[in-house]
Amino acid sequence: MSIGKSAAEPLWLQGRDAVVENDEGVKWRHGRPDYHLTRITVGKERTRHFPEKSLEMVVEDLVRVFEMEVSHKADPTQWVSVVLDKFRNRTNGGPWHTGQDIAARGSYNLFLGDTPYYKASEETFDSSHEVFHTAFPDGFFWEVLEVYSPPPVVSFKWRHWGNFTGPYKGQQPTGKRVELFGMSVARVAEDLRLVEVEHYYDNSLFLSQIATGCPVHAAGTK
Repeated sequence: MSIGKSAAEPLWLQGRDAVVENDEGVKWRHGRPDYHLTRITVGKERTRHFPEKSLEMVVEDLVRVFEMEVSHKADPTQWVSVVLDKFRNRTNGGPWHTGQDIAARGSYNLFLGDTPYYKASEETFDSSHEVFHTAFPDGFFWEVLEVYSPPPVVSFKWRHWGNFTGPYKGQQPTGKRVELFGMSVARVAEDLRLVEVEHYYDNSLFLSQIATGCPVHAAGTK
C-alpha cells in the first residue's frame, strides 16, 4: 500500500526532522531534540524496510512526529501531528486521555500505568523520562512492522527495542537487548493528522525484562 505525496505536503507528513527544524515559537521542554544518533541506530538495527512512499513509512513517520512532540513540546497546542480538540489516546482498553493529559502527566506514565514493576501514579512527566532515559541511555527505538488497514482507520503492528545498559530503580543493568511488541489502531483525519489512537501490548512482559527480582521491591525502589 502507498500514499502519494503532493508538492504541498503538510509539515506533519514531512518527517520528524522537518518538524523539529520548523520550530519558530515552539516551547521545547529541554531545547531542540537531536535525532542524529537515532537515525543511525534505527537504520542499522530495524528489522523491516519499506519503500519511501509506502503506507508503512507514512505511518511510521507520523507516529515518530507524534512521539517527538509529546516528549519535547511542552504546549500541546503546538503539536502539528494531531487534531487537538478531538484527539484522545488510550492503552489496553483503559481510560481515554487527551493531549493536555499527556502533556501534563507524560506519555510513559499513561502508556505504562500502574504495574507491579512501575508505579505511574508516583511519577511526574520529568521523573518518568529520567527513569527510562537512565535505563536506556543509548535510546529506546521504534519501527512499524506491518500495516493492516489504510486510512481513515489505520491498524498496525510495531516493535520497540533498546539495550538495558543503565540502572532501573536500583536494579542493575544486564546489557541485554529488550524488545516490546504491540499493535495500535489510529483514526486519522482527511489530512492524516491523528484523531484517536489505541495501543495494545503486554506492559508487564516489557517491564519484567528490566525490573528483575521482587516486583514490589522493584516498583518501590527510587
